[in-house]
Amino acid sequence: MKRFSLLILLTMLMSMMETNAFAYDIAVKNADGVTIYYNYYNEAKELEVTSGPYNYSGSVVIPEEVTYMNRTRKVTSIGERAFDYCYSLTSVTIPNSVTSIGEVAFANCSGLTSVNISDVAAWCGISFSGSSSNPLYYAHHLFLNGEEVKDLVIPNSVTSIGNYAFHGCYSLTSVTIPNSVTSIGGSAFSGCSSLTSVTIPNSVTSIGGSAFYGCSSLTSVTIPNSVTSIGGSAFYGCSSLTSVTIPNSVTSIGRSAFSGCSSLTSVTIPNSVTSIGYSAFQRCSSLASVTIGNSVKAIGDYAFSDCSSLTSVTIGNSVEAIGDYAFSDCSSLTSIISKMENPCKIPDNCFSQDVFYNSTLYVPQGTTEKYKTTKYWNKFLFIEEGDPSGGESPEPQKCSKPIIEYKNGQLTFDCATEGATCYYSITDSDIKSGNGEKVDLTVTYHVSVYAAKQGCYNSDEATATLCWIDVDPKMEGIENGVANVKAMPVLIQGEEGVLHISGAPEGTAINVYEIGGQLVGFAKAYSDTTIIPTTLPQGSIAIVKIGEKAIKVLMK
Repeated sequence: MKRFSLLILLTMLMSMMETNAFAYDIAVKNADGVTIYYNYYNEAKELEVTSGPYNYSGSVVIPEEVTYMNRTRKVTSIGERAFDYCYSLTSVTIPNSVTSIGEVAFANCSGLTSVNISDVAAWCGISFSGSSSNPLYYAHHLFLNGEEVKDLVIPNSVTSIGNYAFHGCYSLTSVTIPNSVTSIGGSAFSGCSSLTSVTIPNSVTSIGGSAFYGCSSLTSVTIPNSVTSIGGSAFYGCSSLTSVTIPNSVTSIGRSAFSGCSSLTSVTIPNSVTSIGYSAFQRCSSLASVTIGNSVKAIGDYAFSDCSSLTSVTIGNSVEAIGDYAFSDCSSLTSIISKMENPCKIPDNCFSQDVFYNSTLYVPQGTTEKYKTTKYWNKFLFIEEGDPSGGESPEPQKCSKPIIEYKNGQLTFDCATEGATCYYSITDSDIKSGNGEKVDLTVTYHVSVYAAKQGCYNSDEATATLCWIDVDPKMEGIENGVANVKAMPVLIQGEEGVLHISGAPEGTAINVYEIGGQLVGFAKAYSDTTIIPTTLPQGSIAIVKIGEKAIKVLMK
């Protein structure tokens, strides 16, 4: 009897284990008749797509809402491994109600060729942080509302681009990232082999590892001066990349960051950078010259190895360590210019043996003996004092700060640095939502712009607020059934406590308040530009009241 009871108990336990392998709360058919499995996963009992006893196959359209037992609930999540090993799955449509996708949700979906996204803002916010494998490895195309996307403009509601967000979108050719985005996640655009241009705004502070890995059509990139770190393999294998501007805000260049950028011809490492990672510029076979800034303390192993076109390298005066094979297989190297008064020790394999015997090492005045007694600098047969150009290498020029103007219905930017390009971001902060009978709308745009040029540091950022104010509220009326409001564009710029206001109607009273309501400046508008000094510190908010219109302005 005991054996029989034990057998029944084991059978019941195994049955329970099998049931829990496909644990789901409800199963409901979508409009196409495909059964989708869901779990309730938060206090509001919103729905999360999960796996079921039968693998998903063919095309699956996830609905925004599901009605079950006379109760309608929103679908807001796709759970971990929800579609894992669904070999026959060919396409998935994700609604804009979904705000999160679990780790490895689409792993091992070898037949998946398209992911249709209703709302790109929701997609960009998804993070795959911590995934052990690529959750969308086989999703090679990006679809938005059923149409394949080639030129992607990310809306300014997005604040971060998650890991693997656009991985493998082969057809994507250009991307515009708004200045609401502060970080670009790991592998965010990796494998986008048709991507030729990308605009990175000056709100971005970090570029994740492998962010643009394998973007073989990318020809140039300007990294804004807000970025402080470039992640490992960030631009690995970008074989068409001919130029890159590294701003003086960057402090570290990660492991293999530009490795395999075979079209890159020159690089200047700014003085802000303190470390150059392992293999950072390895196999940059078109690289002819390298200038390493005076703040760099460490040059990693293989940092510039196999740069077969490299003829000259300048090493800054603060370097304390140079790694193994840092300049190995640089067969064209003929000139090494060292700024170090006290040479650091280097490994025997730092340079190829023929470089020791055939190249010239240039050292600071009066330091020849130091180099001749320091391993393995003393292997150079030819050591000369001074700079081969006859003087110190000049620091790169900084681009002039752009001037922002609004004239004849056009917003214009001008930089005094010849050949510089202005990069701008414009956001509309007056999109509002709420309730009530009256909505006060202000047409206001916040403008930020900086200038960049190859071989120069990026300029300081220029900012302005562009708004429209009523010229005469009494003139409002109806013309051809449309409300007529006479308005005038006004450009406001605040810097170092001083406001510059152009376009306001002459004679109009302009009052400036701090955020707490205290008056800190006032004037009557002039026909050209009105200048109002204030006591407001940098980074504070000014309330500028022009007539009856009040506008918030950030003081730079």
